[in-house]
Amino acid sequence: MLKTVLLDLDGTLIDHFAVLFRCYEHTLIRLGLPVPPPETVHRSVGGSMEITMRKFVPEAQVSEAAQIWREHFEEIFLEDVTLLPGALEFIQQLHAQKIKLGVLTNKIGHHSRAICQHLQIAPYLNIVVGANDTPFRKPAKELSQLVLDRLETTPENACLIGDSPFDIASAQTVGMKSYCVTTGTHRKKELSLHIPDGIYASLFELAEAVFGLTLPQKDNVSTAI
Repeated sequence: MLKTVLLDLDGTLIDHFAVLFRCYEHTLIRLGLPVPPPETVHRSVGGSMEITMRKFVPEAQVSEAAQIWREHFEEIFLEDVTLLPGALEFIQQLHAQKIKLGVLTNKIGHHSRAICQHLQIAPYLNIVVGANDTPFRKPAKELSQLVLDRLETTPENACLIGDSPFDIASAQTVGMKSYCVTTGTHRKKELSLHIPDGIYASLFELAEAVFGLTLPQKDNVSTAI
């Protein structure tokens, strides 16, 4: 029986891409550089902002670009952020079963907590840990173990749900089960190369297959695989 569920944020629980793209667009325009189409940026995000930035900006300008990006992000990060379909209901049902819930993300910690408050999921979460909260980032073993320790649980009683190879590795490094949804930046074929314990098109499918939960589903819910 799983007693603890760790959850990634971007692409797993929330859709924040519109804000992220606006930040890259703003930065590149300021630097006089070409702005790639949204689909190109979407395929590039998933690690740290600096890693993504290097794909669009010469190395000599990365530091300046990162500063511009951060300043703009601070201004708009609560705009255009939404919960992905099924996220609220999934969290609510797990919480009702007395399962400990934690968010483990490479997004800046205080931004992550503000987003969770803004989207009204914070009351269901036992912990939200992000970048700058510790010296570590996913997929560092030290980060996964630190979060498990804070939740007073063991890898055998926990799993991590995410949308990227970083999430799979974060779970595997401490012996946790890992489950993925394809609602983020990575497709099933790519994720399968990293051998998670399951890959699902949406939280609806994952909730039923892994936890035996049926989430209420609105009409016209789109999923990706």
